[in-house]
Amino acid sequence: MNTLVYTCIGIAIAALLTVVVVVISYRRKTKKMLEKIGEMLDSAINGSFVEDVFDESALSAVEAKLSRYLSICAASSKNLLAEKDKTKELISDISHQTKTPIANILLYSQLLNEHALPEDCTVCVQALSAQAEKLNFLISALVKTSRLETGIITVSPKQEAVQRLLDEVREQIIPKANAKGIAVAMQQTKTNAFFDLKWTTEAVYNIADNAVKYTEIGGRITLKAIPYELFCRIDITDNGMGIAEEEQSKIFTRFYRTAAVSNQEGVGIGLFLAREIVAAEGGYIKVSSMPGSGSTFSVYLPMEK
Repeated sequence: MNTLVYTCIGIAIAALLTVVVVVISYRRKTKKMLEKIGEMLDSAINGSFVEDVFDESALSAVEAKLSRYLSICAASSKNLLAEKDKTKELISDISHQTKTPIANILLYSQLLNEHALPEDCTVCVQALSAQAEKLNFLISALVKTSRLETGIITVSPKQEAVQRLLDEVREQIIPKANAKGIAVAMQQTKTNAFFDLKWTTEAVYNIADNAVKYTEIGGRITLKAIPYELFCRIDITDNGMGIAEEEQSKIFTRFYRTAAVSNQEGVGIGLFLAREIVAAEGGYIKVSSMPGSGSTFSVYLPMEK
């Protein structure tokens, strides 16, 4: 009886040891395979991947699939670069071909305005001039947007004084605001942030321009900066018509214009361009608004690179 018990115990111990050896061996094999796959992915990332396992193992199959995938990606990347180059050429061509005709139309309309014309002719010349200005703005905005999207224009953020940005925007917006009797208030700030002064000025100006456009005569616009740990928040606040909640997520899309402002000038590209510029700098834009209670557009610019 004792012999049988000892035999069973011996078998059980042997079986247990066998299981332990198998588990350890399996884990080592799995670890080795995972390390190899990790090395393959690293070499794929840095562009030095080559197949070096040629057998019937699962690892060899993974290498072969990864090699085919990288080849497809490389071909797709070349196609994308080719398409991008074609787009750059097309944008440059459009910009060049339209600049001179539009400038000529504006010039000739101004020359006509300097002459004594019949009343009906004067109205037509003024309409021609206004439409040419619109066309000039639209082409310019489209070219800028396309260049940003295709990487032809790149922002170059650096540490800048936010006050300088606010001063630039206020100086540009004052003529339109004065024409409507809208007061533009600005709070002084000593904050610095990380942004491209030229392009960020255009982004914030586009928002301020909308504020003037959609605020009634005698209204008020406020510019102020609020520093945080990671971002500097620039608020452009107006007491204009406001924006419905269901439309606040749409106003940054290209060419979107709500029916409530269909009688106002514009093509719906200013806010889209502003968002593209700020996003390219690592920032973002938020809006808080209620119909009839005005709007606050908050531009968040990173404090550091």
